[in-house]
Amino acid sequence: MERYKEEFIEFMVASNVLKFGEFTLKSGRKSPFFMNAGAYVTGSQLMKLGEYYAKAIHDNFGDDFDVLFGPAYKGIPLSVAAVIAYSRLYGKEIRYCSNRKEEKDHGDAGILLGSKLKDGDKVVIIEDVTTSGKSIEETFPILMAQGKVEVKGLMVSLNRMEIGHSQSMGALDEIHEKYGFPTCAIVTMAEVVEHLYNKPCQGKILIDDALKKAIDEYYKQYGVKSN
Repeated sequence: MERYKEEFIEFMVASNVLKFGEFTLKSGRKSPFFMNAGAYVTGSQLMKLGEYYAKAIHDNFGDDFDVLFGPAYKGIPLSVAAVIAYSRLYGKEIRYCSNRKEEKDHGDAGILLGSKLKDGDKVVIIEDVTTSGKSIEETFPILMAQGKVEVKGLMVSLNRMEIGHSQSMGALDEIHEKYGFPTCAIVTMAEVVEHLYNKPCQGKILIDDALKKAIDEYYKQYGVKSN
């Protein structure tokens, strides 16, 4: 596993973004872990978060894109933080773009924030975590309506590796199958477990034998089946 991935896992824990215990998700599932990207609130946290996204995007997509698109609302600060980091780390100016939930009809009018999109633009979509693909269903038509743009892929911070609507593949794989562009994550839950299982992080063992068993049981029920 790349060192920046290990650092990102520890960063999620230190930022109180990734938690372990017993949680009831919006879907009603009882989960032994929970991720809340809304807990990134400080300048230093957003600076580091942008760097992790930039490194993962560069690893997966190189420099062959022009715009980072962050779906409203959580995608807005993610796209801003990541384009700043990308410019500093790789010396290329990437534009940020986000959508509004409601179209504005005065001043800076329209459905978009940040950069406008134009024919020929290559776009990477950036999100926190994808469990259902609903935001992509809402924003993909917006992107296509702006002109002849090409979506190079989707980058999220954590792949939960859970079955999606089809009950046969994960949410990221469903998006890839439906829209045809690559879907990637900075880290997967398998990598999180690999890095934290019976190893100290923030001065304690976060995934001990009992929690590892709970995670394994959770994935027996809701996890993506490997081929």
